[in-house]
Amino acid sequence: MPLEPKSAVIIHELPKRIRIRYTLLYSPELDCDYLEAFLRSLKGVEQVSLNPRAASITLHYNGQAKVKEQVLSILDSPPRDAYLPRVHVNEQVGMVHVALLGIFATICPVLPAPVRTGLSWLAAAPIILKGVETLVSRGIKVEVLDATAVSLSLARGDYFTANSIVALLTLGRYLEFTSEKKSSELLTSLLKPQAESVWVDIEGTEVQIDAADLEIGSLVIAGSGEMIPVDGVVREGEAALNQSSITGEALPRHVQPGDDVISGAVVHEGRIKIEAQKVGSHTSMARVNKFLENSLRHKSEREMRSEELADKLVPFSLGLGLAEYALTRDFKRAIGVLTVDYSCALKLSGPVTVRSSMYKASRGGVMIKGARALEAMAEVDTVVFDKTGTLTTGDLMVTKVISLSGLSEDELLALAAGAEEHYAHPVARAVVAKAREKGLSLPAMSQVDFIVAHGISAYVEDQRVLVGSHHFISEDEGVDTARADQVAHRLREEGKSTLYVARQGRLEGLVVMSDEVRPEARRVLQDLKEQGIVNIVVLTGDHRQNAQHLAAKVPEVDHIYWELKPEEKAGIIEQLKNEGSEVAFVGDGVNDAPALVSAQVGICMPQGADLARESAQVILMQDELNGLAMAREIAVRSQKVLGHCFKATLGLNSTILLLASMGKLSPLTSAILHNATTVMTLGYATARSMARTSLEA
Repeated sequence: MPLEPKSAVIIHELPKRIRIRYTLLYSPELDCDYLEAFLRSLKGVEQVSLNPRAASITLHYNGQAKVKEQVLSILDSPPRDAYLPRVHVNEQVGMVHVALLGIFATICPVLPAPVRTGLSWLAAAPIILKGVETLVSRGIKVEVLDATAVSLSLARGDYFTANSIVALLTLGRYLEFTSEKKSSELLTSLLKPQAESVWVDIEGTEVQIDAADLEIGSLVIAGSGEMIPVDGVVREGEAALNQSSITGEALPRHVQPGDDVISGAVVHEGRIKIEAQKVGSHTSMARVNKFLENSLRHKSEREMRSEELADKLVPFSLGLGLAEYALTRDFKRAIGVLTVDYSCALKLSGPVTVRSSMYKASRGGVMIKGARALEAMAEVDTVVFDKTGTLTTGDLMVTKVISLSGLSEDELLALAAGAEEHYAHPVARAVVAKAREKGLSLPAMSQVDFIVAHGISAYVEDQRVLVGSHHFISEDEGVDTARADQVAHRLREEGKSTLYVARQGRLEGLVVMSDEVRPEARRVLQDLKEQGIVNIVVLTGDHRQNAQHLAAKVPEVDHIYWELKPEEKAGIIEQLKNEGSEVAFVGDGVNDAPALVSAQVGICMPQGADLARESAQVILMQDELNGLAMAREIAVRSQKVLGHCFKATLGLNSTILLLASMGKLSPLTSAILHNATTVMTLGYATARSMARTSLEA
């Protein structure tokens, strides 16, 4: 159970900077990385630095009292997610400390004996005490190994070696800390601070209000250089938006009335008024922030296996050092063995690789939710696509309205649009858009009921209106569709979709729509095949003819299933998994959520429904499929990098250990080589993870 939270006390304060004494940082159950990311995400907070050893937090903010009060309130009652189920050490080392230890190690041989002895034990005290604390609380870990090597050198009066090892250990930890911190900052650098205040249009008057007071429906004004604080629709004006921090797209995007915009984008030029549809924690920017916070908390299976092996090798190194001394009575050889461990590189190469890979993917417009999603993405051999809005553009267009009763085409379209406007799906959007384009007045609907993947039931003037598929209208609701079936069959053979509209149990007509395959789809599927994907599957609720029409256009598809219900899509994914496939599912709608959860990796399109976005492990931030192949390549490469780091760490450190045990390396040389290999491993992990993909070349 988490410890009782300790109060936060301000111990020093400047107009826009405070230093806080926070004793909860001493708790091994507190996730300092998460707490730092959480504080950084607060509006008005500009910079956060945690020092767990000193139980101190330094925070730069905008100087507003309410921000300071909010920070203190959060620290007094940390969020539940800020606690870890297991011990997490976040050791911070400063360069000044490293430099002082290095200088002392250099000059210690010329110091008077009493001074040399006292200062050497004082310099080594933190490492020795840490080793004792670790031995008591966690058993034999790398800190015990370090403390033993330093203590033995001090005990035999070899102060130069002891001080040099202390300096090298501290330097190594500084470099490791810096490398891990930079990889984390790569992720957080994708986020820009939310706006503190915004301008809104209230009955024709521009008023500045606090961003926290924004409501759905507010008309937000954004001009050149300003960041958009909401997700919404442009109602007035035109602008060029810089969305690079969100989607990775370098070129500005031109928007005009009717276009969707997302929070975090910056107005490059122009001025627009946006009707807010999502505000506060529901915006895209807030969701990305949450994903990044969570991404730092969960390790992949491979990372955990590496950590377990690293912990198991520590007693081996300690036992080898003690055996070396027992057999040779040579302190130097024993200490040389004790200065080498596998833990640092094995434990840190994982987080560095994962975070760098996630940053690389994010810059390419793909949000990967953590190490487990990255690992699972690399293991995928089967990719399953939902058809509408995923493999196709989803931009359905109404091409024809066929009335089969006394209603005019416009009356039939208005009736269908009146029901469909309550549902955010490509089919619904197409029908409503066509009605608005024609300036039709939509009838008022009541008791609107959405039947997933089937259709809509609603009432207008006490008459029940049904809009949906042939299966829904004819088989589920028992409406006679014989008059339309032949026409609908011909249209489906042409690759067009038909929407049946019925009222009071009678078929009123058809709404005909068409949807095109995404222009990049074939190339992306070819890239996936080249990357080792052996099976590409398409699932759709459409009729057989529509599905076969798609298959003819995209020959890279291996299997296609049609006329599916949502639970049937999930069932097919379960079937593929039972056959031994590692499955990724790509979808975008509410009805895709069961399939997204069933797959090893759920991948959601950027305009996907909230439930789909929350269910997915990977989110494509641009409305195209190119990021899918790029993310797969990055994921595969990340696992190769981890494998290379693992082999290099074992090989190089084993070689150093062998040479040290043979007396070929002094303790100082062993420490230098060990730290050098760790730093080189982390450097390799960062460089390879950030390298250009073949799709960028």
